[in-house]
Amino acid sequence: MEESQFRKKIHWFNFCFSLLVIWVHSANAELYLGRGQESYFVYQIEDFFSNVIGQIAVPGFFMISAYLFFRNFSWNQLMNKWNSRIKTILVPYIVWNFIYYMGYVIASRIDGLTEVVGKGVVPFHIWNAADAVMNYTYNYVFWYLYQLILLILLTPVLYGILKNKFAAVPFFYVVIWGIAEGKQFYYLNPDALFYYSVAAFIGINGRELAETAWSQKRFWVGVLAAGAGIFCFHAYGKQQQALLLVMFRLLTPISLWLLVNEGRLAQARPWMKNNFFLYAVHFAIVRLINKTGAEFLPHVPAVPMLLYFIMPFLCAVISSFMAVCLKRWSPSAWRLLTGGRET
Repeated sequence: MEESQFRKKIHWFNFCFSLLVIWVHSANAELYLGRGQESYFVYQIEDFFSNVIGQIAVPGFFMISAYLFFRNFSWNQLMNKWNSRIKTILVPYIVWNFIYYMGYVIASRIDGLTEVVGKGVVPFHIWNAADAVMNYTYNYVFWYLYQLILLILLTPVLYGILKNKFAAVPFFYVVIWGIAEGKQFYYLNPDALFYYSVAAFIGINGRELAETAWSQKRFWVGVLAAGAGIFCFHAYGKQQQALLLVMFRLLTPISLWLLVNEGRLAQARPWMKNNFFLYAVHFAIVRLINKTGAEFLPHVPAVPMLLYFIMPFLCAVISSFMAVCLKRWSPSAWRLLTGGRET
């Protein structure tokens, strides 16, 4: 496919994954209805979209990030790549974690917001601030960026292994073994390493497979990949083996990439490209809407279900309005918060 079509497809996938990840954090059946029989049906529906459909989003993010990083990669690009990611990932990671910490500190001291925050009075201290910045203590959705930073730091190791197809085989065997056995590779999640490494391997060794123009052949390969993913999920339901769930979450984004015809996609609108900002602010928006709604709206099943399904679109609209204001009134703050990403 042409470069313009490739970029368009990336924008669309990032935007759609951003909407899906909002569903992961939007579950509200218990908040509105408690744990009684009345909430069971709503809980089941929300659980399916949050913990089945929505959970393919972050693996998709890992795979897109890895592919873009290792696409056309060579050793002499390492420092430039690292310097670029300091700006686009590390700096926003630090800034947003501090913003969330200060937000909790302030809100936890304001009557009426303490209950919404739900953490009591958050202590204001340099060590608490350092912990919040380093360990995403008050911004736990940034666990993804934490893992991504670790994976980017491992670039020399990963590239050295993955560019050699024979070395990649035992490497993937160890990672798969770690997932199956529930191991933790120090601070690195084995499933995050798996998603990232598979896409990195494709970016290094199989660009022609990933970027060939859509065709009927690619469509049917996508159908097979989707079928394999569904089979893994069905088997997971019976065996509760973590590796099967990870394979479902790997194969689903791959199948979608193969199934979607980039030639039929419209150009991504500018507001659809603010995905990092949407990811950063969505949890605060979701929590505010759900907590406020639980105070003032009727506690009947239709209310939480409606809010749940429109939540991604509410977050997209609110974050887009915030983005417009920031770009207009404080473009330097916008660049800092988003790492100077393309908009």
